[in-house]
Amino acid sequence: MSIITSIGYLSLLAAPAAAFWRLPCKSTLVVERADPIINPGNVSGHVHQIMGGNGFDFEMDYADTQASTCTSCTVHGDFSNYWTPVLYYQHQDGTFEKVNQAGGGLVYYLQRKGSDSEELQAFPEGFRMISGDPFKRSAGDDFASQAISYNCLDYTKGNPETPGFPNINCPDGLRTQVFFPSCWDGKNLDSADHKSHMSFPIDAYNSGSCPDTHPVHLVSIFYEIIWDTNKFKDMWYGNSQPFVWAQGDPTGYGFHGDFLMGWDRDILQRAVDECTNDSGRVEDCPVFELYPDSTAEGCKLPSKIDEDVQGPFAQLPGCNPVTQGPDRASPVTNCASNSTIGEGKSFFTDLTSSGWGYQGCGTDNYYTRALTGASTSQDTMTNEQCVKFCGDKGFSIAGSEYGKECYCANSIPSAAAPIPGVVGNCDMPCAGGDGSEMCGGSGKLSLYQKCSGSTCSNAADAGGSKPASGSSAAPSSALSTSAAAASSSKPASISLASPSSGNAVTKVQSTTTSIVARSTTSAASASTSKAIVVNPSASASASASASATAPASATNLPQSWAYLTCITDTVNPRTLPKLAPYTLDNALVTSTSCAAYCASKGYVLAGTEYGGECWCGSTLPEDTPAIDESKCNTACKGDSTQKCGGPAALSLYADTTKLNGTWATWAKREEQPKKASWIKRDVMEVKEHMQKHARGFGHKHRQA
Repeated sequence: MSIITSIGYLSLLAAPAAAFWRLPCKSTLVVERADPIINPGNVSGHVHQIMGGNGFDFEMDYADTQASTCTSCTVHGDFSNYWTPVLYYQHQDGTFEKVNQAGGGLVYYLQRKGSDSEELQAFPEGFRMISGDPFKRSAGDDFASQAISYNCLDYTKGNPETPGFPNINCPDGLRTQVFFPSCWDGKNLDSADHKSHMSFPIDAYNSGSCPDTHPVHLVSIFYEIIWDTNKFKDMWYGNSQPFVWAQGDPTGYGFHGDFLMGWDRDILQRAVDECTNDSGRVEDCPVFELYPDSTAEGCKLPSKIDEDVQGPFAQLPGCNPVTQGPDRASPVTNCASNSTIGEGKSFFTDLTSSGWGYQGCGTDNYYTRALTGASTSQDTMTNEQCVKFCGDKGFSIAGSEYGKECYCANSIPSAAAPIPGVVGNCDMPCAGGDGSEMCGGSGKLSLYQKCSGSTCSNAADAGGSKPASGSSAAPSSALSTSAAAASSSKPASISLASPSSGNAVTKVQSTTTSIVARSTTSAASASTSKAIVVNPSASASASASASATAPASATNLPQSWAYLTCITDTVNPRTLPKLAPYTLDNALVTSTSCAAYCASKGYVLAGTEYGGECWCGSTLPEDTPAIDESKCNTACKGDSTQKCGGPAALSLYADTTKLNGTWATWAKREEQPKKASWIKRDVMEVKEHMQKHARGFGHKHRQA
C-alpha cells in the first residue's frame, strides 16, 4: 500500500465505520475555462481542471456523458465529470504560473447511512451539484465551510488539516479536499443556485440523518486533489503563502467542486448496495470492471478555448483580480480579453491531402521498437517531414515520437496499435515548426498510414481536428460529444414531458433505471432518425426483417437479432454513440460478440467497424445512408472469418423485434413526416413502460 493510500485510509478511521471506495482519476481530461453547470454554453469565469468522461462539453446533459468513448477515471460504467479550479503560483513580480497536479485525483464514494435501516441511493440520471463558493474569502463554521479543507502533506511528521491555505511549504504536496452534500430533495436534478436541491445531513456535513426537506440519502462523494507546490519551495516571499485559486482567491476559502452525473445508474446502485469492503480499493468491489491505467491516462480532450492557461502571464485567465477579503468577492463581468469557444486544438496533423491518414496514438518500447523499418532523429522534425522520410524509403507506416524522432514500417504490431476511442498521450510538440504540431510523446507514436483517393482519411478516434482545406478526409474527433440531446440550463425535475410537434417524445428526465432512460432518450430522438427509428418498448410480436443478408460467418447472434446493412459512420455525432468497453482488447471483437454486448446493455442497434470496434445505440442520425457491402469487408480481429465493417463503415445489426418496420420500409419513409398516430402510440408505450419500471428513492469527511 502506498504511503498516500495509507494516510487516506487512516484518516477515514476518524469517521463512523462504513464501506467506501476510492475512484482513481489518473489524469485531467482537459484544463480550460469550461463549466457546464454554472456557465452552460459559455466561457467560464475561471480555469478548471476537468476529470472523467470525454463527452464533456460547455453545454451537456446525461445523454452527452453516455456518448463518451473513454474516461480519465478507471471504472467501466462511469462517464461522470468531476472538476475543481486550477491552482496558480503568484510570482513576486505579480505574474502567475500554473501549479501541476500530482497525478489526477481521487473521488471517494462513501456509503454513510443515517441509520442501519436506511437505504442509500445512487445519483439519478441528469443529476448535478456543486459544493463550495468560489467567491468566499473568509472562514466560517457552517457545514458548507467545514466541507472545504486542506492538508499540507509531509510524510515525515504529518500536519493537521486547515480550512484555508496553510502558511507553510508542503514537502509532499498540498492536498485540497471538498465534500459534497448527500441529502437530496427527491425532486429536482438541479436548482437555480445548483445547491438548493441538496442539503448536508442534520448533525454533520459528512454523516448522519437527512432533514425532512431533503429526505433522500444519496451516496456521499468527496474529492482529493494533490498539487505539486513543493516545486516552488525556494520561491516564497513576504509573510504569506504565494498560491492563489484561478478565480483570484489567495485565502483558500473559495475552493469548490462540481459534479455532473454520468454513471450507468444500475452499476452505481449495485456498487452502493454490494461494495461493502472498507478497504477503499475499487479492485475489491465485485461490481466493477476496470480500465487499464494507460487507457485512463490517455483519455484527453482538446481545449476549445484558444488561450494560455499555463502561464506565466500578467493576469489570471478571465481577468480575475486577487482579492484578499474578508468580504465576499464579486464576479468579473467586464473582461476585455474574454475568449470564445472554438473547435479545439488538434492532437494530430491532417496530412490526407499529402496521401497520409492519421491512425491514432500508438505505444512504443525503447528495447523492442514497434516500427523497425527505418528511423531518423532531427531537431527540425515535423509530421510532414516524418511521413516524407518514410515514404521516400518505401514504407507505408510513419510514426513520430518524443518530438524529434521518426520511425517507419509497413504494418503496426497489435501491441503498438492505438486504443479505440482514446486520444492517448501523443501531446509532445514537434521539435520543428511553431510548437502547435504534436509529434508523439515519451514511448508514444503519432502514427500515419499511406493512403489514396476516397480511402484516405484520419482515424475517427484521432481527437479534435478537421481535414485541411481540399482534403477528402472526414472530420476526425471521437472526442466531440453526441448531438443527440440538447442541454438545458434550467433546473430540471422528474417528469414526463408532453409530446411536441415532430417529436415522438420530448426530453424525459427520470429516476428510472438506466435502460428505461436510454429508451426514452431514444424515443426522443425519433424525429431526427429517419432511416431507422427504434421503439424500445415495442411488443415482441412486432414484425421486422432485414433487407440485407448477414455474412454467413456471423452466427450465434442473440435471439431476434439480424444483420441489416453496411452504413457510413460519422464522427460528430457518432452514428452509434456508445463504444463497448470490451473493444479495448481488439482480439475479442466479432460481430457476434458486439451484438451480444449491445443487447445485454439494452441497446437495439450494434455496429462493428474497422475490424476491432463495437458501437451500440438505439437510433440512427438523420439521413444515415446504406452503402455498398464492399465497404464493410474488414475481417474481425476476434475471428477472421467474420466481417466487422471497414474504415468509417459499420456492419449494422439490430434486434428486429424492436424496429418500426424494415430497413427498406424506413428508407422509403425518409422524406415523410412522422404521423401523429405514431407519435401518440410511442408516447403511450413509453409512459406505460416508465410506470411499470419506476423506482422510488428511499455515508464522515476524512479528518486527517
